[in-house]
Amino acid sequence: MAAGGRANGRPARVDARRNYDRLLAEAVRVFAESGTGASLEEIARRAEVGIGTLYRHFPTREALVDAVLCDHFDELRARAESLARTHAPMDALTAWLRAFAARLTLYRGVADQMAAPLHDRDSSTYASCHEMRDAAVELILSAQRAGEVRADVSPGDVLALAAGAAWVSERTGGDPAERAETLLNLMIDGIRARSG
Repeated sequence: MAAGGRANGRPARVDARRNYDRLLAEAVRVFAESGTGASLEEIARRAEVGIGTLYRHFPTREALVDAVLCDHFDELRARAESLARTHAPMDALTAWLRAFAARLTLYRGVADQMAAPLHDRDSSTYASCHEMRDAAVELILSAQRAGEVRADVSPGDVLALAAGAAWVSERTGGDPAERAETLLNLMIDGIRARSG
């Protein structure tokens, strides 16, 4: 447990945890509408807490953005682990890639933000990013072992293509989520193993 009675950065007290979770949820919504430069006062207002409460949990805008990113990574890791237990390998991989692309198109710039900690060991989101990546790699390898993904495709290539689809989608006009879905479908078709 971290200092201040926090486990994994989240407060231990029930009321503080409730405020923390509300602030994170509203931050995601406000960022989706206005980007990460959105008003922190608006996030606090929607979470029905004072701005002082927001700053107690997140002393800087960067701390709030990092907490949102950690939440994205943690949810995607949990999703990968759940899909691995409950779905056939290719179905699990396809469902996870769609969830990943959807998360990367939540708001402008999120694809860049989620890629940044991958190689930055000093980032507060580095560990969460790599835990998510490890869970995703296991889905890809499982689909390869099942003979459903081409053997010449590396897990890194699959993740780069999925992230690239989201990154391009927010820069080409139209609905980024729709565009990412189209590109993702093409990518999934391209990595499938072909019989014969």
